[in-house]
Amino acid sequence: MYIVSTPIGNLDDISRRAIAVLGEVDWVAAEDTRHSQRMLEQLGIRSRLISCHDHNESARSEELVARLQSGEQGALISDAGTPLVSDPGYRLVRACHQADVRVVPIPGASALLAALAAAGQPSDRFLFEGFVPAKGAPRQQAIERLAKLSVTSIIYEAPHRVLSFLEALKASVEKDREISLCRELTKQFETIRMGTVADICDWVASDRNQQRGELVLVLSPAAQTADWSEQDQALAKSLLAELPVSRVAKIMAAHTGLKRQAVYALLEGMGKEN
Repeated sequence: MYIVSTPIGNLDDISRRAIAVLGEVDWVAAEDTRHSQRMLEQLGIRSRLISCHDHNESARSEELVARLQSGEQGALISDAGTPLVSDPGYRLVRACHQADVRVVPIPGASALLAALAAAGQPSDRFLFEGFVPAKGAPRQQAIERLAKLSVTSIIYEAPHRVLSFLEALKASVEKDREISLCRELTKQFETIRMGTVADICDWVASDRNQQRGELVLVLSPAAQTADWSEQDQALAKSLLAELPVSRVAKIMAAHTGLKRQAVYALLEGMGKEN
C-alpha cells in the first residue's frame, strides 16, 4: 500500500517516483475521485480510482485490505498534499498494518511544511494544530490554548473564518506576538506575509482577497515567562563565583528547562541586584 503525496497547487511539484507508482498500481484510493481524476489525466495516468473518504473509510478499508492481501497493489492520495494530514486515511493505514500489509510512504508536497519553511518563525519545535473548532466555546478555548504555547503553532483555517480567528487571537496574545499568513501556496496568487497578529488582522480585514483560497497560519511561540526559585538563585550565584556567565547560562538552562536567552536575562537581573 503506497501513501502518495500529490501537489498542493503546482503540478510540477509531483515527484517522478509518485508518477511511476500511481501509474503502476492496480488502483488508487482517493478522497474525491472527480478531483483526482482530473489530476491523473493531466499526468497521463489511467489507474482505476476508488473513493475513500471520511464517510466510507471504515467500510472501504476492509475491502481494500482484502484486495491487497490477494496480491494487488494500491495507492492512497488526498485531494492535495500528503494524505492523512487533516485528511482521511488513518483507518486504512492502520488496517493495513494490522493485516501485515506493507505500507510505503512516497513523500512530497505538504502545505504545513511549506508554510513552516517560508513563514520566518522558529522551526526547531512546532505544533500542528490543523483546523480549530468552527464556533462556540471549543473554538475560543482552542485559541486561548494556542496563545499560551511556547512553540510555533501551525493552524489551518477556512477562508470565511480567518478574520474572526485573527480577531479572537489578537485579544488573547501580547501586542508584539507574530504570525505569518501563507495563502494559496504554490498557486498563482501565492501570498506569504509576516507581522504582528494585530497587523495581519488589520491587513486581512482591509483586503478581502486574503479571505479566499487555502490558508495556513504560523503563530510564533509565546514569550517565555521565567522566574527563579530560591534554590535556583543559590545555585546560579555559586556557579557565577566559579564560571563565566555563558557557561552558567548553559548549565542553568539545562537544569531549569528555560531557554538560554531567558536565563541570560535572569542572570543579568541578578547582577543588577548585586
